[in-house]
Amino acid sequence: MEVVYEDNHIIIVNKQSGEIVQGDKTGDRPLSDIVKDYIKEKYQKPGAVFLGVVHRLDRPVSGLVVFARTSKALTRLNKMFAEGEVHKTYWAIVKNTPQANEGTLEHWLVRNEKQNKSYAYNQEKPNAKKAILKYKVIGHSDNYTLLEVQLMTGRHHQIRCQLAAMGCPIKGDLKYGAPRSNPDGSISLMSRRVEFTHPVSKETIIAEAPIPKDPLWQGMK
Repeated sequence: MEVVYEDNHIIIVNKQSGEIVQGDKTGDRPLSDIVKDYIKEKYQKPGAVFLGVVHRLDRPVSGLVVFARTSKALTRLNKMFAEGEVHKTYWAIVKNTPQANEGTLEHWLVRNEKQNKSYAYNQEKPNAKKAILKYKVIGHSDNYTLLEVQLMTGRHHQIRCQLAAMGCPIKGDLKYGAPRSNPDGSISLMSRRVEFTHPVSKETIIAEAPIPKDPLWQGMK
C-alpha cells in the first residue's frame, strides 16, 4: 500500500489495479481494511479504527482513493463529492485516436445491474443519467493514445463507457470493446490527480499518483 497524503482527518492512497476499495460479495480483503490496519499500527490505536469511504474506483482501475479519518471529514467530503467540489483527473490509454485532440463528451447513461455495465445514448432514455466529461490528448506511443480526462459528473463506469462510445475503448477493457485483455487483468485507466479544499483546515490539497512502471505507461510521449 502506498500513502500519497495523510493528516489527522484524511488519507489518500494509491490503489493498485485488482484491489477493491470496499468489501463486496467476492469476500476479498478490501483496501479500506488494509488502510485501517496501517493506521492502527502506525499510531498504536487501541480498538476499532474509524475510516470513511467517500468514493470508489473500479477494481481494474488504479490510482488515487481518498478516505476520511474522522466523522467530521467524512460528512464534509461526502457533501463535496456530491456537489462536484472534488476535482479528479484521470489518465487513460486508448486504442484509437479521437478525431479532435480535445473535447467534451455528453451522453445519457443507462446502467444494467445484471451485466454490471452502462450503455451510452445521445438522447435521454428512461432511467438514464446525464454524463459529462472533458478529454485531451496528452501523449502517444506507436499503437496507443494517452488521454487526460476530467469528470464533470460521476456515473457508473462513466469514463469507460463514454470513451468507448467515442470509438476509443480503454486498453484491456474487454467489457467496453477492447480487443484483448491486459495480462494482469487491469485496464489502462488511472486516477492520476485529485484537488480539493481540505474539509477541516480549508487549505488546498493536491495529490498525484505516480505513473505506473509498466513500459506502456512509461513509453507515452
